[in-house]
Amino acid sequence: MNHWIFLAIAIIGEVVATSALKASDGFTKLVPSIVVAAGYMTAFYFLSMALRSIPVGVAYAIWAGLGVVLVTVFSWVYYGQKLDAAAAAGMALIVAGVVVMNLFSKTVSH
Repeated sequence: MNHWIFLAIAIIGEVVATSALKASDGFTKLVPSIVVAAGYMTAFYFLSMALRSIPVGVAYAIWAGLGVVLVTVFSWVYYGQKLDAAAAAGMALIVAGVVVMNLFSKTVSH
């Protein structure tokens, strides 16, 4: 079960890091730049730990898919970026894909 916790931490680290990229202003602002580096280090470390038990394709699909959705939601809330119906539908499909993989795929270890 720890592998799913590791994957969740990896996703959170990636979302924090990617969200801080905009605030780093091209790595010209120190604190957001440090957040970016720390977030990506955390993300890749915990992703590597999760890959000990989760197949790489499954882990990466979940990590990338949820990362995209969470960064988009964060950008919508925090940076005021607009989402249209197609973006919302696409994100719903990503989440649905992650759910289908976790519930029905035999390649996902539970």
